[in-house]
Amino acid sequence: MEQVQTRSVPTVPIFGIRFSRMDMNDTVAYLEEVVRTGQIHQVITGNPIMVMTALEDPKYMEVMKSAELVVPDGTGVVWAANYCGIPVAERVAGFDLLHELMRVGETYRWRVFLLGSTPEVIQETASRLQKQYPGVVICGYRDGFFDSDQDDEVIAEIREAAPDLLFVARAVNNQEPWIGEHKHKLGVPLVMGVGGSFDVISGKSKRAPVLFQKMRAEWFYRLLREPTRAKRMLALPQFVAKVVREKENVTKSV
Repeated sequence: MEQVQTRSVPTVPIFGIRFSRMDMNDTVAYLEEVVRTGQIHQVITGNPIMVMTALEDPKYMEVMKSAELVVPDGTGVVWAANYCGIPVAERVAGFDLLHELMRVGETYRWRVFLLGSTPEVIQETASRLQKQYPGVVICGYRDGFFDSDQDDEVIAEIREAAPDLLFVARAVNNQEPWIGEHKHKLGVPLVMGVGGSFDVISGKSKRAPVLFQKMRAEWFYRLLREPTRAKRMLALPQFVAKVVREKENVTKSV
């Protein structure tokens, strides 16, 4: 593929992490260009929990900062940018971005590899996505249960499949770090962590109803369905409190 510099992305720093200010349409257009030019891009769908994790873990912070594109997936990030006077265009939900990229991929016959979740979930996800987007080539899939000593094997499998897009769904503590560590070895133009998206696509779990989406309360719906997430969700009010308390410093570059 030709190596052409992609256009610059307008961003807003939130505690040192640069979030894209583009809306969904511009984000998709930008990533379409990324795939066309063949440049390596790690796309992180950022939320307040990830920001708070990064503030406590320097290695995770480095991963967030080194990603080529961080989109404002979490409603709290959208609020923080607006509250600090440098608004983003809108929330760019990772689940929706995945589907938008698949839709565009039909035009170009993009090749897509799916990595993560359980064997049953990833197989069903691959089947459903192939039926929904027949113009896209699902060139491979593999579950996410492998150890670091199998990384080279997994990378070789992905490279052999030669995808244009790689969607990764692994545990929150290693999804982004794994992509960040191996993205150049993988050689895939666009690599994006998609969290629980495969569970929803496969039918294992349900996405929040439209009402919750419109109220920007998908996080609350997930908490109602998965009470065990309560401890992790404490990061949300902590994030809000930190933004309010440190408003003058939130958007300062670090």
